[in-house]
Amino acid sequence: MPDSPFRVKGEKTLYRGSIGRFGVHELETPDGHAFSLAHLQHPGAAAVVPFLAVDRILLLRQYRFAADGEIWEIPAGKLDPAESPADCAARELREETGYCAARLEASGHILTAPGFTDECIHLFNAYNLSPGAPDREPSESIELHEVQFEEALEMVQRGEIIDAKSIVALHHAARARSRPAAGSE
Repeated sequence: MPDSPFRVKGEKTLYRGSIGRFGVHELETPDGHAFSLAHLQHPGAAAVVPFLAVDRILLLRQYRFAADGEIWEIPAGKLDPAESPADCAARELREETGYCAARLEASGHILTAPGFTDECIHLFNAYNLSPGAPDREPSESIELHEVQFEEALEMVQRGEIIDAKSIVALHHAARARSRPAAGSE
């Protein structure tokens, strides 16, 4: 990452918790203009499109307090300390769906909202799934749904899937499926 053109004049932590550190930075531009910037330092996350078959995936219907309701999304979660993105993707898949993947393929990464956070979500596709029992957090309210892959893409087009990480991951998965031998079981 390139050096910042801004000089940090000070910073104040307002919150430190499981989601990361939130604070305010006092910055100065090269020409001397001072300003404040709210910033959430996030540990990063991983998200995974689970393929049951070449044309069938799992989607979650999950209640999200911040969204004030249920939304469609793919399994995802925050990286634990010293955890690799691939290990996080495998863990979240297992915890939220009960499935374990014999093969995970990285498909890219996204910055969620670079105007105020450094959160980076690493995207994966999961193949050769074996069922098991989910191990969800008590705070998670999740329904698991099997969906045709093309139907999931149509749900994006109809505005039914509005979760950004899920939209990007599904489009990356579609690109991977169009390459020779991608997503083969």
